[in-house]
Amino acid sequence: MNLSALRRFASCALAVALALSPALSAQTHVVSPAQLQKELQAAAGSRQRNMEAVTNFLSTPKAQAALGSAGIDLTQVKASISSLDDQELARLAARSEKAQADFAAGNIDNRDLLLITLGLVALILIIIAVR
Repeated sequence: MNLSALRRFASCALAVALALSPALSAQTHVVSPAQLQKELQAAAGSRQRNMEAVTNFLSTPKAQAALGSAGIDLTQVKASISSLDDQELARLAARSEKAQADFAAGNIDNRDLLLITLGLVALILIIIAVR
């Protein structure tokens, strides 16, 4: 086969592959609509749990005292939580849960909890301000 014939053959093969491709891809889904819906519900549920974890932490009397002593409005901070993206929210929720568990176990004292609370709030406000 000469080079010209090889080019024509490759062009025809490519044209046939491109013509068949939309028909094949329309029939086979990588992810079913039911699976996609399930994943979306799981993500929404995870986000809601993370928002509740951070909100619950900030609603504790110790956290409210820390916010009050720093002159930070709890309502504004809680409103800002919903504008965080999923990754930032998951990180803050993990920190909140760890701080609450450590405090309950006696691993940290009131002063440390106050510092963690103020750090968490500062991080939320910085993330919101950067956007």
